[in-house]
Amino acid sequence: MLTRRNWVLRTSIVLNIIVLLYVGTHVASRNGGVDMLEEMQAGGRSLASLEITQDSALPAVVGSDNPETQAAALVQGTTSAPGMRHSTTVATSTEHKEMSSTEEMESLNTLEEIIGCKDREAVPRTEQRGDYWVLYNYVRAARHFHCWESITYTTHADFTFLDNLETLLDRWQGPISLALHAPGTDFMPTLNTIRYLRECTSSPIADYVTFHVYFPSKHVPKQVPRVDKVFDEHFNCSNPPPWVTMPANTIYKAQKKLLYPVNVGRNIARESAVTHYILPSDIELYPSPGVIPDFLDMVRRQDPPLQHKRPKVFPLSIFELESNMNLPVNKSDLVSMLRNGTAIPFHKKVCPGCHNVPKSKEWQNAPPGEGLKVFHIGKRTGYFVHWEPIFIGTHEDPLYDERLSWEGKSDKMTQGYILCVLDYEFQILDNAFLVHKPGIKTLKKDPARALLAGKTNSLIRKIIFPELRVLFGVRKGCAV
Repeated sequence: MLTRRNWVLRTSIVLNIIVLLYVGTHVASRNGGVDMLEEMQAGGRSLASLEITQDSALPAVVGSDNPETQAAALVQGTTSAPGMRHSTTVATSTEHKEMSSTEEMESLNTLEEIIGCKDREAVPRTEQRGDYWVLYNYVRAARHFHCWESITYTTHADFTFLDNLETLLDRWQGPISLALHAPGTDFMPTLNTIRYLRECTSSPIADYVTFHVYFPSKHVPKQVPRVDKVFDEHFNCSNPPPWVTMPANTIYKAQKKLLYPVNVGRNIARESAVTHYILPSDIELYPSPGVIPDFLDMVRRQDPPLQHKRPKVFPLSIFELESNMNLPVNKSDLVSMLRNGTAIPFHKKVCPGCHNVPKSKEWQNAPPGEGLKVFHIGKRTGYFVHWEPIFIGTHEDPLYDERLSWEGKSDKMTQGYILCVLDYEFQILDNAFLVHKPGIKTLKKDPARALLAGKTNSLIRKIIFPELRVLFGVRKGCAV
């Protein structure tokens, strides 16, 4: 009995050696290609159950451009929504590689799972917000987005700035949340401008743009149509848009000498966005094309900087162009314009410290690449202590102080201080940027605005900053 057992054991060893030699020879003859094998001993299967699956039964790795990986991988996965990477598990019989956390995140999770947000509804409602009445979601976009599948560009204006909307949407190609200041008799031209943009242009504004309208409680319009009655009247498309027939100096706001409550508009647009990621910006700042899909692909990859535990936002570098220049379509175009002087960093001639981005020279000299990545992680300290970044963030980021106006300047400085104290990382994006509507800004003397700026600085120094110190604390290097 013992001899028979020894003979069976030796035969088993010999058979294992033969099989391993056969597989090794087969692998070498295929230039590194590996047929599907399952480890027999781990499953308690007998050698007789071994089957080598031919190439015709082996699917390629989804999303892989490497032919060796495609030939070698054992793929177990399920399909996902269009634009999503398939969920895959890869193994080979010749090597076992430990997946990094980035690879695991990319292979095991969908974008929906990574972001983990909850959908929001754009419900029309009328509410008071401090000294303002707000018509939230007064005119809603036709398209609905899940919270994880896009980024919302949130912005503000009055109707005289809506000539920018078509260009903005053409480059953004995604949802826009727009808060419009419309006090008194400015309400009707604002409404007519919305009608004009939706009914008389070829831009898909009706699909993507949601309009909110707000006005001071002391300057309520005489008539406000209900949400379901807004388009009972139509704009006569043979007429020019209202911003052409009503110059900015003739509107109600100018006649009444009202300040523009820029941060009220910013916050209304931000809080009304239905997506998790938002880009709070100004309507005259146009993004480089492709930001939305490239950014979401970066989130899906979960590059190492995105896995940092500190709170983070993703600033975009900003530039100005000569008035006769076409908008750059990519970083290569932009860098060429910077080198020949037809483009300059934003506010270089007005407030260079306000928009001086860390590692800006290195950013310009770095060769353009495909997609987006984090170029550098900056802080709002030292030379950049007064930096006013515009960034992709989320609903969790601090809002803007609504006591500050556009005319008084420094309207984003207090938010910048809070971000600094909370130790935010400013993960500056490569290959993405904003360009202002063509026309270089220069510093002009404006005594009235200078007086308002002085009052604003006093308000910040004496009232707002002490509040922020109590509510958020202090951190070395952080300042308003």
